[in-house]
Amino acid sequence: MTDRFQDALAYPAQVHANDHRKGTTIPYIAHLLSVCSLILVDGGSEDEAIAGLLHDTLEDHPEQVKPEELERRFGVGVRSLVEGCTDTPPGYAGGPKPPWHERKFRYLAHLRQAPPKGLRVSLADKLDNARAILADYRELGEALWSRFSVGRNEQLWYYGALVETLREARPPGRMLPQLEACVSELQRLAASETSAEA
Repeated sequence: MTDRFQDALAYPAQVHANDHRKGTTIPYIAHLLSVCSLILVDGGSEDEAIAGLLHDTLEDHPEQVKPEELERRFGVGVRSLVEGCTDTPPGYAGGPKPPWHERKFRYLAHLRQAPPKGLRVSLADKLDNARAILADYRELGEALWSRFSVGRNEQLWYYGALVETLREARPPGRMLPQLEACVSELQRLAASETSAEA
């Protein structure tokens, strides 16, 4: 790893210093470090690992982080990977985001055309998110879904669609079966909760 990677460890720690995982007190940097680790263990490059650390900067802090700054500090490859992980439109500068469904449909369409490196970074992000959702669902049950801007059915649809889209896109590495297993278990638990409510 080069000096770029050391810079990439410090930079998101500053940008996301006051951020937490939704509905928790867990510092957001924990998610970014986990994504980076998944990428490296899966055989990803330094650019992919850096993009894993930075993948939410443009979406969550567009007023502070610009694509040009990412390119200047980390290179055009990292900028491209981070932009590919962002579900807000190009040029998003803060304020209200487009509707949730619109953003997710656009992101799924992007994944179908994404290069292998981009698929690995996106997959690592979604795998870590799915693991967190599953662990919290086991603990909190249906109360979990109040953390999100859309509810259980939309979230389950999205993660199922991610699995199907990534299967078709055939990402490199070994993370896809882990995401498939995680989403399958999440769907099973949700179905059990629905049956219990009936």
